[in-house]
Amino acid sequence: MEPVFESAYAAHRDGRLDDAERGYRATLDIDPAHVDALHLLGVLRHQLGAHAEAADLVGRAARLRPQDAALQLNLGNALKAMGQLDGAIERFRNALTLAPSFPLAHYNLGNAYAAAGRHEDAADAFQKSLRLQPGNASSHNNLGNALHALGRHQEAIVSFERALELQPGHAGAHNNLGMALNALERAEAALTQFRAAIAAQPRFVAAHFNLANTLDAIGQHAEAAAAFRVVLSLQPHLAPALFGLGNALSAMGRHKEALPHFERVVGLDPKFALAWLSLGTAHHALGAPAAAVRAFDQALRLRPELASAHMNRALSWLTLGDFARGLPEYEWRLKTMAQRVPQTLPRWHGEPIEKRTLLVHAEQGFGDTLQFVRFVPLVAQPGARVVLEVQPQLVPLLAPAALEWRVTLIAQGKPRPPVDLQCPLLSLPLALGINRETIPARTPYLSVPPAYRRKWRGSIGGHARRKIGLAWSGRVQQQENRSMPLAELEPLFALDGIDWIILQPDLSAAERATLDAHPRAGTIHRFDTRLGDFADTAAIIERLDAVVSIDTSIAHLTGALRKPLWLMLPFAADWRWFIDEPRSPWYPGARLVRQPEPGAWAPVVEQIAHALREDA
Repeated sequence: MEPVFESAYAAHRDGRLDDAERGYRATLDIDPAHVDALHLLGVLRHQLGAHAEAADLVGRAARLRPQDAALQLNLGNALKAMGQLDGAIERFRNALTLAPSFPLAHYNLGNAYAAAGRHEDAADAFQKSLRLQPGNASSHNNLGNALHALGRHQEAIVSFERALELQPGHAGAHNNLGMALNALERAEAALTQFRAAIAAQPRFVAAHFNLANTLDAIGQHAEAAAAFRVVLSLQPHLAPALFGLGNALSAMGRHKEALPHFERVVGLDPKFALAWLSLGTAHHALGAPAAAVRAFDQALRLRPELASAHMNRALSWLTLGDFARGLPEYEWRLKTMAQRVPQTLPRWHGEPIEKRTLLVHAEQGFGDTLQFVRFVPLVAQPGARVVLEVQPQLVPLLAPAALEWRVTLIAQGKPRPPVDLQCPLLSLPLALGINRETIPARTPYLSVPPAYRRKWRGSIGGHARRKIGLAWSGRVQQQENRSMPLAELEPLFALDGIDWIILQPDLSAAERATLDAHPRAGTIHRFDTRLGDFADTAAIIERLDAVVSIDTSIAHLTGALRKPLWLMLPFAADWRWFIDEPRSPWYPGARLVRQPEPGAWAPVVEQIAHALREDA
């Protein structure tokens, strides 16, 4: 009998698993209680992925020889492979009760704890294993993983580095070291480790994926997209990699290319809420707000509290002119923003204020304040007291209007008077029950303070030539679709009979140099540091014939002063400009010129140049 078992064991050791299995089974046919045959057949079946059968076989052996620590260990391995972590942990502990100095049992116990999310216990088990086998690189690596999961990233780095000292080229340790470095915001060092992991193991999918994510996180989107494509060449159906590729392309403004990747992600994993969110964002960026709403709906069915999905759905509804649904949903923006006003201060929802004091506070950019301040006089009910808090740069400009409206004007950061209620400025339309048709469109609703009018008197020159203001890049939130290259404006500069007045207070050194060297520099005028605040800019705009501007605060200021405005809009414009409309209910004096396709500024500029030639 023993020769049959010995032959089976030799075959097992040599990797001849079929011969080994036949031999073990032959042994058990003769002696069903042969402990070693039960044990090793169980180990073999575990190797072949038959974990339930393996657990049964090793369990029978363990009952026959209950004091054998190795049997407890291998039974634990089979149970862990079946996902029965509690049972596996119990068996590994049994092994250690029988053999306290069994390093592999400590190691496997640590792995089971880690799989169960018990990282403190896992770290303890790996440390005990290392006291018995201090030169084991895998134990150092796994200890590092447990420490990383506990947020003890610097300690984790020490463990990963020790693993690499013991086993240079350990791909897993390089990858894990990169993750710990990333957690400490040491992205460049992390990239080095991910690349080392890939050099050691070229088809290491996790390392390629982590490299791609890190590149994307630090703004190297083109490199990230290439890295995600490598991941997908190795694992074509990996939804997170498709998601990452789509996000990298979107970050470069290549939404049309990103769209099919997001669609494929939600096809592979319909419960991937963030992929539905990104799909909706891509649809919105491509000028399809209705499709965007459907995607955001799906994201919110999966994650009802996903604030960014609520916020983006609000923007899509508002773009469609659906204020009834869009304005209440737009309140979700407040969950994504740092609040300057204590949340304990009661919120005003449109009810009578009576003799109480309401604080209306600006919350976003200059253009938002200039646009929505029109609602403040509607709030100043008889007997009510209103305090309007805005950015310091807007206080001189808004002072005359505040006086007319009988509201108290203060700058952000200055002491507030006692107030009873508060309302964010962009929540006033909701509180007032405004819809698309009832937007207050009376302009001008702002005027130039007299002192500033005197300050700038005579600074723009005579009336022999038309004088048109120009802004091509936002002062705040310089997003890709809120700025355009200076070179795109050449058709405007080529027009005869126009003095161009640069209204942007912030120009780059390259832009200044380009304007100074321009062949028609004599028709291009800048004020640079003389523009101290928005009242200065308003005094200049008041003396112009018109303004050509991208969607920024200059445009809103021009509209509020009711000066003729040519507004250059991206293909998927901000919600307040709606869809395919040449005029704006916000600013009757504005003409809207939209990109015919994403990124196409040349047709916008040509249309405005043609109109200015016709006007001349």
